[in-house]
Amino acid sequence: MPVQVLINLFIAFLWMFFQDEWGILSFFSGYIVGIVVLFSLRRFFPSSFYLKRFFAIMNLFLLFIRESVTSSVAIMKEVIRPNIDVTPGIFKMETDLEGDLEITLLALLLTLTPGSVVIEVSPSNKIFYLHALNLPQSKHAVFQSQIKYEKAIKEVTR
Repeated sequence: MPVQVLINLFIAFLWMFFQDEWGILSFFSGYIVGIVVLFSLRRFFPSSFYLKRFFAIMNLFLLFIRESVTSSVAIMKEVIRPNIDVTPGIFKMETDLEGDLEITLLALLLTLTPGSVVIEVSPSNKIFYLHALNLPQSKHAVFQSQIKYEKAIKEVTR
């Protein structure tokens, strides 16, 4: 992936030299030409096209922002409610992610799910223990978030 970025930057600078214009617009048009060239030659590179991973990272970031806003609204509703009726509890959740980066990302993102906090990760990195503010609702929300997060994390890291 870094090689593709460097080649794309090289093509952009080469484009500026051939156009004999030193400006951001000329560099940007050369960068677009470089993207087209690299996309057409993508099968000759050992890794996937680098913009695919960039868009996967942006997708994960937007998912994080959306879940963060949803989590904040849900917790504010719980706090503002006149009578607090919660049933806290601890439950376990299994994952099929591998590697320290994937496990850490999932643990951090699950902590943002409304009313849940990752307490511990098993030594095998396959089981999370979570504390839920309102066990039935939070457990369902965590399992739904887990599916979305795992898919997005796999797109970024694999």
